[in-house]
Amino acid sequence: MPVAIVTGAARGIGAAIARALFTTGHDLVLVDRCSDDSRLDYPLASAADLEAVVADCQAQHVIGDVTDPATTEHAVNIALERHGRVDVAVAAAGVIAGGDAAWQTNDEAWQVMLDVNLTGTVQLARAAIPAMLSLPTPRSARFVALSSSVATKATPLLAGYAASKAATQSFVRSMAADLGGTGVTANVVQPGATDTALLQYSASIYNLSSASEFAQHHIDQRLVDPASVATTVAWLCSTESAAITGAVIAADHGMTAR
Repeated sequence: MPVAIVTGAARGIGAAIARALFTTGHDLVLVDRCSDDSRLDYPLASAADLEAVVADCQAQHVIGDVTDPATTEHAVNIALERHGRVDVAVAAAGVIAGGDAAWQTNDEAWQVMLDVNLTGTVQLARAAIPAMLSLPTPRSARFVALSSSVATKATPLLAGYAASKAATQSFVRSMAADLGGTGVTANVVQPGATDTALLQYSASIYNLSSASEFAQHHIDQRLVDPASVATTVAWLCSTESAAITGAVIAADHGMTAR
């Protein structure tokens, strides 16, 4: 069975990805911080949240910060010790902070988004790609990172978040070029306004009465279901996606098509 590592797996899109990959026959190592960050104005997932996903997916898990290389290295080591391989790595851990104009984004908010959204992706790549390249040829390993439609669509009050997600896209696309000819692909999935805890916080930034109001920015006027994003990620993690690398795939109900 292929072996996948998923960060940010305790809730939201990360949890949906874990369940989708389990359904498609992957052994899993799931990673999440499982504690709050004082730099953020909303609660992060809990250990209980992660335990529920671990139980559903019969998975191994690591509680730790994705910005710490020890966390991602530990996840890779568990995969190698338990299963002897790493076939898939999905960087789904992400945070959001906003509410200020671009030039007013404070250092703390700027740093937490760069740390988790960009550096967390980089740390997973640093740990997982060498394990993927150690697989025998022909390889069909997959690296997928989660970005956001905000990375490519001008959006007020979220400049730091947008910058961190755009940088993630650039990093992964450049990595795809570095991986050319190895059988390891690297892609990005770019969700629109997805029905998660992060979107509830985003609604407060714009003083919306409900996160459902974000649906007006989508062509078909509905929020993205985390399971829909997870299906897209699971396909990119499959052997059927071999021709796709260095791509940014929008799973956004047409948000960025406008």
